[in-house]
Amino acid sequence: MPPPPFGSAGEHQLQQHMGSADRAARFYDQQVRRHLTPEMQEFIGRQAMVFLATADSHGECDASFRAGPPGFVHVIDAQTLAYPEFRGNGVLASAGNMVENPHLGMLFVDFTHDHVGLHVNGVAHLYHDSDLRRLRPGLPTGVAPGRSPEMWVHLTVEEAYIHCSKYIPHLVPAPRPAGRDTSRPKDSDYFTRPRAAY
Repeated sequence: MPPPPFGSAGEHQLQQHMGSADRAARFYDQQVRRHLTPEMQEFIGRQAMVFLATADSHGECDASFRAGPPGFVHVIDAQTLAYPEFRGNGVLASAGNMVENPHLGMLFVDFTHDHVGLHVNGVAHLYHDSDLRRLRPGLPTGVAPGRSPEMWVHLTVEEAYIHCSKYIPHLVPAPRPAGRDTSRPKDSDYFTRPRAAY
């Protein structure tokens, strides 16, 4: 049986309505893959950040962000990625959505060199660190020195495709100041306290 076509029913409906079905068909055929090409794997291996898209079982969405040293999202093979989840604010919004709805969208963007992005969509499973290391002994260690992952997100890739460079700005990484910047509120107060208090 052939694999299902790329794109959602909603995409195809709008493509017909907007007259872009032929252009979209060319994009699906030329750009979308059901696995990570060697070039995509190399690109992921040098990225230090990724944007995440999840939704719960009712379709309510959450967008989030993860960062780490280049390669913190580990390419296991052409069909599989994994990245560590560390202790945060305890809400677990992204991981909680994955428990209800395992579909995960990842967007890697190179803002500093090639100004291009890569979408990777697939099915996620959550693993304790020790459990995934038993299954995948090649997982990196020391991703965040002094910190151990609370869990890993293991993604089975369903599709991967380019995000074009047209509107990706050029950004220059700024050095992080040593210690906390006292000229701004603490993170926990940033959006909840009046600025006059600082």
